[in-house]
Amino acid sequence: MATKRIRRFAAAAATAALAAGGLTFATANQAQALDYCLVDYNVVSSWGNGFQANVSITSDQAIDGWEIEWDFPAGTTVTSAWNVDWSQSGTGFTGSDVGWNATVGAGQTREVFGFIGSGSSAEPAGATVNGEPCDGSVEQPTETPTDDPTTDDPTTDDPTDPPGGPVKIMPLGDSITGSPGCWRGNLWSLLDGAGYDVDFVGSLSQACNPTGSDPDHEGHGGFLVTQSVANGNVNSWLTQNTPDVLLLHFATNDVWSSLPPSQILAAFTQIVTDLRALNPDAIVLVAQIIPLEPANCADCPQRAIDFNAAIPAWAAGITTAQSPVVVVDQWTGFDTTVDTYDGVHPDEDGYVKIAANWFEALEDVL
Repeated sequence: MATKRIRRFAAAAATAALAAGGLTFATANQAQALDYCLVDYNVVSSWGNGFQANVSITSDQAIDGWEIEWDFPAGTTVTSAWNVDWSQSGTGFTGSDVGWNATVGAGQTREVFGFIGSGSSAEPAGATVNGEPCDGSVEQPTETPTDDPTTDDPTTDDPTDPPGGPVKIMPLGDSITGSPGCWRGNLWSLLDGAGYDVDFVGSLSQACNPTGSDPDHEGHGGFLVTQSVANGNVNSWLTQNTPDVLLLHFATNDVWSSLPPSQILAAFTQIVTDLRALNPDAIVLVAQIIPLEPANCADCPQRAIDFNAAIPAWAAGITTAQSPVVVVDQWTGFDTTVDTYDGVHPDEDGYVKIAANWFEALEDVL
């Protein structure tokens, strides 16, 4: 079974979608916008005093390296961001590419980074790209240059976009993945907004915000990965809905039960073995689990740290060029006092952080 790769939307379709759903900046000096350029600021979710926004660039000319600047409303700050080198001074924000996301094809829209903010989610003012106003004030060209190798052309064969349908992604785990693990909705939104053709798969279905996100998964509340492998459940789930990419955050209950890392990782090895028998090209993203600090388990925080410390060496020993196993750090930067409601299960802030970490890893492998 050949591994499917990402299929991006045609530029026109992506531009139309952003125009329908995004917020457009106003700039202080529109007269300087000589070429068509639009920075699109799309608030994808909000809660209390916080929000998540994704940022895209549309340009009629190819861009190789970008720096975006704008002014936030008073009191708005960025608390975390991904796919961008950024700084903020007062209301002024500056963000630049991180290398792999530096290019925007002529006539294309590209989602370049996302962030978590606090304060007002209202659109910033004075957006510029590389020092030039970028507000879409000049009419957008109707034709895309044909000599730009970075331009997506749906009529041209693309070796990175073979036929075969969407990439099948299985979120596999316990309640942190299933119920109430609605980071899946945030992840779906990030992937969909970036133009990836994906299909979440699994025998369970649970709707998550935003409305319309793919609800399928294999997140089984209260389950131990060691038991689920031993009784054949995981093999059955993989057989029913064999994924191209497996998102594995499945050990919290085992760690809570004081099972040794070696026993848990033996179960992980069996999962990878079973998956490769079904799909030799499968990619596995395995999480270093989020912190575990329940009120009734004083030893759990250190147990989670010890387990996470054992994962990289295990992954290095089982990864192959055909079927890589990639470690995704879900532990660093996750604060149970802010990102969970009980020391174990993520809240809205936690959903956003988990989804952002998965998305960054998926960008590298898809």
